[in-house]
Amino acid sequence: MTWRAACPRQGPTTRVSSAALSLLAGTVGLEDEETTMAGNTNLTAAREARNDEFYTQWADIEREMNAYLEYDPEVFRGKTILLPCDDPEWSNFSKFFALHFTNFGLAKLISTSYAPASNAGGAFYTPTLFDDPKFDEIKDSTHGKIFTLLPEDISGDGRVDIDDLQWDYLEGDGDFRSAEVTALLDEADMVITNPPFSQFTSFVSWLMEGDVQFAVIGNSNAATYNEIFPQIQANRLWKGATGNSTDLVFRVPVGAEVKDADREKAARMGYVSDESVTYTRLGNACWFTNIDHGRRHRPIQLMSEADNIKFSRHKAVRGVGYRRYDNYDAVEVPFLDAIPSDHEGMLGVPITFLDKYNPEQFEILGTLESSDPDNVGRTRWYSAQDQKGAYLRRFGKEGTIPLNMSGVIDDVKVFKRILIRHRNPAPKKG
Repeated sequence: MTWRAACPRQGPTTRVSSAALSLLAGTVGLEDEETTMAGNTNLTAAREARNDEFYTQWADIEREMNAYLEYDPEVFRGKTILLPCDDPEWSNFSKFFALHFTNFGLAKLISTSYAPASNAGGAFYTPTLFDDPKFDEIKDSTHGKIFTLLPEDISGDGRVDIDDLQWDYLEGDGDFRSAEVTALLDEADMVITNPPFSQFTSFVSWLMEGDVQFAVIGNSNAATYNEIFPQIQANRLWKGATGNSTDLVFRVPVGAEVKDADREKAARMGYVSDESVTYTRLGNACWFTNIDHGRRHRPIQLMSEADNIKFSRHKAVRGVGYRRYDNYDAVEVPFLDAIPSDHEGMLGVPITFLDKYNPEQFEILGTLESSDPDNVGRTRWYSAQDQKGAYLRRFGKEGTIPLNMSGVIDDVKVFKRILIRHRNPAPKKG
């Protein structure tokens, strides 16, 4: 049966325009506290859940998808795409791929939603009335939904778009880890979505086990997580085309905690908050993907070691040079643009390197944030006495510095570093 939705105060409609869907996307509000307590809802959990609900803007989806299309115009053709966190009423992912279903050449689009009763954040959503005999007020709270779009003009308007979505209730609540949604993963070729940040690592693990192509939004710090970094190192996962160079704007539930600076930055970018909708921007959000794009094959433009020492804009390098770690056979490089083009050994670089990582130019060897005594490049393992001695030398009193989980220079731990090596270093000058 064709999916049809209506704003509760407007009555039933047979067509839902993009504008109407955008309005529906803003139907969020705090539930009456007494009602919440009467329903045994954990208000604290709900408030925390609000801070995990980030709804991606159309422009950010379009920018990333265009990068994949620029690299391979046929990247989506014939593919079944699963959107496992995306109700079409408020998800721009669903709207975007429904709009481009024909010109992308999709075979099938599947969206699923999570039952409000299973999600503390669901307390902040106003249920939408469905002009459909299938609508069940009880199920609408306890069951997830599935929305399917096939290359069939069900509405009879001469095109295939969001009006041709068919929907039904899932047997369960729509949790992505359920057997029901995992079966949809097995059917899919691609998964593209913005999963809850708090479940990002388990979500990516689920995707890797499903052996699908994907593009998902997460916190850039996730690149260093134990579940994520090995996938990046093995070239099974990488940063998306927009990386961290572009702020991402998100709509969040009204009442969610948003810093004034982030709200104001979103407003300057064209997303103005008011009583009915709240926007924020996240400078540390980015795309993670295993879909190829041209920007990951652009070489980083670098100077030689000698030219860096002579001309670098960084005082820590210009006229000073590079220092070696006390516990690793590697050179400390505190800035990406100071990576010497002609160094043949290992280099410790900031994690922001991953935004510009070109696998043809560099090899990722590991990370200095390792508790493995045999970690690649390690030349020294500090004993308990060594760490106490370092503290005494630095601060003149008893204590200990945990030195084994990072690179160390003169008893000082450096910031998080990734160990890399040039695949083809430039010849030394002179």
